[in-house]
Amino acid sequence: MKNLILILIAMLTACNPKDPKPEFPYTTADFESVTDGAQTSLFTLRNDNGMVVTLTNYGAKIVSILVPDRSGKLADVMLGFKSLDDYKQFSASHGATVGPFANRIGNGSFMIGDSVYNLEKNNGNNTLHSGPVNYARRVWGAVQDGNSVVMNLESPDGEYGFPGNRSVTVKFTLTAESELRIDYHATTDKPTHMNLTNHGYFNLRGEGNGDILAHVVVINADSITAVDEGMIPTGELLAVKDTPLDFNQPKPVGANIDDDHPHLKMGAGYDFNYVIDKPAVELGFAASAYEPESGRYMEVFTTEPGVQLYTGNHLRGNEIGKAGVPYTKRTGICFETQHYPDSPNKPNFPSTLLVPGEPLVSTTIYKFSVQ
Repeated sequence: MKNLILILIAMLTACNPKDPKPEFPYTTADFESVTDGAQTSLFTLRNDNGMVVTLTNYGAKIVSILVPDRSGKLADVMLGFKSLDDYKQFSASHGATVGPFANRIGNGSFMIGDSVYNLEKNNGNNTLHSGPVNYARRVWGAVQDGNSVVMNLESPDGEYGFPGNRSVTVKFTLTAESELRIDYHATTDKPTHMNLTNHGYFNLRGEGNGDILAHVVVINADSITAVDEGMIPTGELLAVKDTPLDFNQPKPVGANIDDDHPHLKMGAGYDFNYVIDKPAVELGFAASAYEPESGRYMEVFTTEPGVQLYTGNHLRGNEIGKAGVPYTKRTGICFETQHYPDSPNKPNFPSTLLVPGEPLVSTTIYKFSVQ
């Protein structure tokens, strides 16, 4: 009888919905490998609120973000895969640190002084996220210190077509306030352009649990950078007031996503850089998302001047996520904090020029709570 009681107690403890140590559909071993001569691994951060973040140094990626709903039930709100092999097979962008230049560069080229730099084109006549191979497929050095992981890489002169020997560091920190803080730092030995972001796809219902059309979004922006049919900024700002692009007031993503607006047609939904209404380089509110069913609420703060709202319009169902469910159209939403696309070719945009002696310093925070 005594043994039976002990077994029942153990079973009840294992089923406790407040257990802060949820099981993952993967293990550390699934991410341990030697890739390009460097060791990859998995890192886990936890706080007392039940939030758990896992990271891999392959592409300096966020693998999972587990957060509780209003009843305390945990769900993984970050789209991604359950092994290193899957990340190599499928899109490199999921949860990745994208660089050296996130987003698009028109015609795959730019000038610094009298020198022209040509990049590999992978998005029509343009370059997207620095080309088909970028920092998202590099193995970064990584050191965990408590609830922070610092990842770094050395990017040699000419890598992906960009000049300069560059040192790049990304620090991920999980705070007691359920903030995932990302601090970027980069230096160069010759003038270059750099624009770093994290390309995480969020679904606050839980990855693999339907689309994001009911997510209620706010974006602190009165304009976007207008784009041409190739999704390259024209150099003009387009006011969002009285258009389907306006998220200054809380609005479900699906409310206007299929409206007959030329930009929505070009992007097959939302895929635009919003000009954040805040002082330059100061950490300020950029956007938020609320999922009514679970009550999960995410706020985005950044020092960057822009945030790319992307509603997963081109997820095609050919990638199988951690829950074993294909990622189909609009099952994830991105808030990519950044400088504006094609800034190297738009002198009126905030500059992305990185020069010796003046490091790139940038911070983005994703803060989670319930309502």
